[in-house]
Amino acid sequence: MIIKSAKFIISSPDVKDCPEADIPEYAFIGRSNVGKSSLINMLSERKSLAKISGAPGKTQLINHFQINKSWYLVDLPGYGFAKRSKEERKKWGEMIHKYLIKRTNLLCTFILIDSRHEPQKSDIEFIEWLGVNRLPFVIVFTKTDKLKKNQLQENINNYKDFLLENWEELPQIFITSAIKNLGKANILNFIEDTNKLLPNSNTNR
Repeated sequence: MIIKSAKFIISSPDVKDCPEADIPEYAFIGRSNVGKSSLINMLSERKSLAKISGAPGKTQLINHFQINKSWYLVDLPGYGFAKRSKEERKKWGEMIHKYLIKRTNLLCTFILIDSRHEPQKSDIEFIEWLGVNRLPFVIVFTKTDKLKKNQLQENINNYKDFLLENWEELPQIFITSAIKNLGKANILNFIEDTNKLLPNSNTNR
C-alpha cells in the first residue's frame, strides 16, 4: 500500500461522536509510552500526524485519522500506568470498551507491546478481554531496535509461550521499529488485504 494522503479528522469523547462508520477502521492501542504515536507516524509517513509526548497518558480521546481517503486509523488512549487519577483511567477504560464493541466498521485492533519487557498484567488482561468478546486483534511488538537480535527473539518467544498457556492459537504478530522503519510494509499490506473484507467499502479511491 502506498500512502497518498493522511489527515486528522476528529477527536471524540464517545463512540457516538465518531465519524460515520462507512469505511474500514483500525484501532491502535497499548500501554502508556509503548511508542504508539511513533508507530502511527511511521505508518502514515507523516512526522507529526500523531502527537508524540514523553508524558504517559497524553492521548485521552478517540482520535480518527483518514488514510488515502479510504480507511481510518484510530489512536486510542493507552492503558496501564499514566499520571492520571483512578477515576480518569476508569472513564477511559469504559470509553475504549464501548468503542471496541459498538464500532461496526472496526476490522481489527492492533495491540502494541513493548518488546523489551516481559508480559505485563495490563496487556494480558486486555488481550483476554478482546478474546472473550470475540473481537479481532493482532499483536505489534514495538521498539525492537532497542534489543539485540537474540534477546529480541527470546523475549518474543517467551511472550508466545506465555500466551499459549491459555490460548489454543496465537494472533498474527508484527515486529516493528519506528526508528528503523521496520514492519511498516507488513502492517500496511495486512490492512490492504483486510480492507476487502468490509462489504460495500470503497477502498480503491
